Amino acid sequence: FYDFVFPGPCILQKTGLSCSLAPRAPTFDDEGDRMQVLTLVLNRTECLEELLEALLASGIHGGTVLESTGMMRVIDQSGDDLPMFSAFRHLFDPERRVSKTLVMVLRDEEVAVAREVIQRVTGGLDRPDTGILFAVPALFVEGLQK
Repeated sequence: FYDFVFPGPCILQKTGLSCSLAPRAPTFDDEGDRMQVLTLVLNRTECLEELLEALLASGIHGGTVLESTGMMRVIDQSGDDLPMFSAFRHLFDPERRVSKTLVMVLRDEEVAVAREVIQRVTGGLDRPDTGILFAVPALFVEGLQK
């Protein structure tokens, strides 16, 4: 018996040779809150502590910080001399070995606040080698404290 969880309102259950869709209860509260997964890949890691403090001061109280490494950095460190990537090697900051990735699950109204704080503390993500920020809708959220 295997459960395949799809992002959405169902679970695909596989038993033997047959598959069926089992209904899944919505996990948003009755007030209709919608949430997003806001992800910041921060290259300027020296901003991290100030950023976390500013987010906390603005009412953003949760997130996960992960150590991360960009794809080109990994390829560069592998020692393989791939001609198609050699032209990009000059773009690396040789001192920076890792980035920090901040993942937050936020209510829609908190996303605008977080974006403003991130822009202010980093000096703007439009600056070279600062980071990237994106959000995707959270189809369900479980385990968050209100």
